[in-house]
Amino acid sequence: MKLRFLGAVKGVTGSCHYIEFNGKKALLDCGMFQGKDEDLNSQELEVNPGEIDYLFLSHSHIDHSGRIPLLVKRGFKGIIYCSKPTYDLCEIMLIDSAHIQETEAEWKNRKNKRSGRKIIEPIYTQNDALDSFQYFKPVLYEQIIDVDENLRIRFRDAGHILGSSIIEMWFKIENKTIKVVYTGDLGMNDKPLLKDPTIIDSADYVIMEATYGNRIHENLIQRTEELINIILNTTKRGGTVVIPSFAVGRTQEIIYELNKYYDGKCKVCGNENELKNIPVYIDSPLATKATEIFIRNSNVFDDEAKKNIFSGDNPLEFENLHFTQSAEESKELNFSLKPKIIISASGMCEAGRIKHHLKHNLWRKESSIVFVGYQAEGTLGRRILDGEKDVKLFGEEIHINAEIHNVEGFSGHADKIALINWLKGFKDKPKKVFIVHGEPNSKEEFAKEVEGTLQMKCIIPQYETIYDINDYVLEEMNAYEINTEKSDDIEWLNKERKIIKLTEDVEKLRKLFDDALQLTQNYINNDNIKKESLIKINNNILELENELLNLTILSGK
Repeated sequence: MKLRFLGAVKGVTGSCHYIEFNGKKALLDCGMFQGKDEDLNSQELEVNPGEIDYLFLSHSHIDHSGRIPLLVKRGFKGIIYCSKPTYDLCEIMLIDSAHIQETEAEWKNRKNKRSGRKIIEPIYTQNDALDSFQYFKPVLYEQIIDVDENLRIRFRDAGHILGSSIIEMWFKIENKTIKVVYTGDLGMNDKPLLKDPTIIDSADYVIMEATYGNRIHENLIQRTEELINIILNTTKRGGTVVIPSFAVGRTQEIIYELNKYYDGKCKVCGNENELKNIPVYIDSPLATKATEIFIRNSNVFDDEAKKNIFSGDNPLEFENLHFTQSAEESKELNFSLKPKIIISASGMCEAGRIKHHLKHNLWRKESSIVFVGYQAEGTLGRRILDGEKDVKLFGEEIHINAEIHNVEGFSGHADKIALINWLKGFKDKPKKVFIVHGEPNSKEEFAKEVEGTLQMKCIIPQYETIYDINDYVLEEMNAYEINTEKSDDIEWLNKERKIIKLTEDVEKLRKLFDDALQLTQNYINNDNIKKESLIKINNNILELENELLNLTILSGK
């Protein structure tokens, strides 16, 4: 069994890791390079796409999914496994990414024609993105999937964005089982909307991100109040608050947090809630579509968000929140100098409508630019954050007079403490931790911390290096471990059929589901049940739970 690391090795973008086992070939993610490495996107892939059997996708962010249409364009015909919300988001994000590729190629070609240079092709087109969707196979969290006779997988909630997953993989190599865990991107605990990252008990090998492996997020509790104060101070002096934000995840989190202040009490606003008079514009068609997908997948929200939904309060909307659609609506935001909040993509300021808003506000001393997410090296956002005073936008030199803020508490990535705490959750320590998805200093300092604190051996992988891990094994996987009393009662099968029919009475449906789950749990330890039967029971229960939550949300309760 061999591992190769093809992306997110020298930085945080282009996630792509290759596994070869028993004559089969698989990829973990296939993301786009961004910032200083974006030229790598058009190069030939290091492996033949037509020979890849499986792709396991951790989440929909473009630096993890963005080269999937290119992979398909160049011959991939395997299966792409991911969580259901990830698939829903990829349907809009990959089309949007393709549109950006086509638009940028068209813009460059106009210049190339005038200068006599060679015409270029977009990396991939919207048709290529559409073609890739036929290979996706979405699954639910916690379902145990037999990919083939030698590989079993399970997707666990990573708490990073909607649908983000930690991927557990059990490989059968001869008479041994090797367990590999891929974290994808891990989120912070207590993030709005999302559940905390799932703790994993055991693994032979872990492939782990370290975006903030050498940093600690400050002001996690006060982050929203810090943002509110920036908004109030900026609008009082007549400025506009521009927030470059990732269309998926970060934008919905900010909407959720602002909802509490717009619809509730604002502790920092004085007697009257001044915020209610300040319009908030989500100026990103992608973010608008993503917000709708969030609502459709509310079944994976955390308990607080579900409680709000069940009580009739949509946490992703509030008075004076506006979603712009057309380019004309977007332009009108910059024609008006009235104080406002503009949340726009892309989060690293590399493409999209945010560049227009920066052009119209960076030079204004009244305005504020607020960064709420990671800015990769070489991106426009990183250069602004690092203090550059002059930047070029659409061929025009812009001098920066606006206030620049960095509210780190909104980061979707776990910081050093959270990453260490997640690793502490292993009851059986992994033999090796491969550290990826981080700047060199971050990975090196995190590796030292892990080895010194947890005594886990770390490897910072290199390009063009093949890691052979056949020498290490883990015990055979227990498919579904629940310590309960034995029971001969298998009435849960009948209850499942009844539950599906009782859509009109959600409360009764929930009670019946709980009964069915308990009966199943009581029957799990029956020695006569084969492991395959347990997996089927587990998967059926998860599908039933998913349907229950969806019915509850759709009922409007």
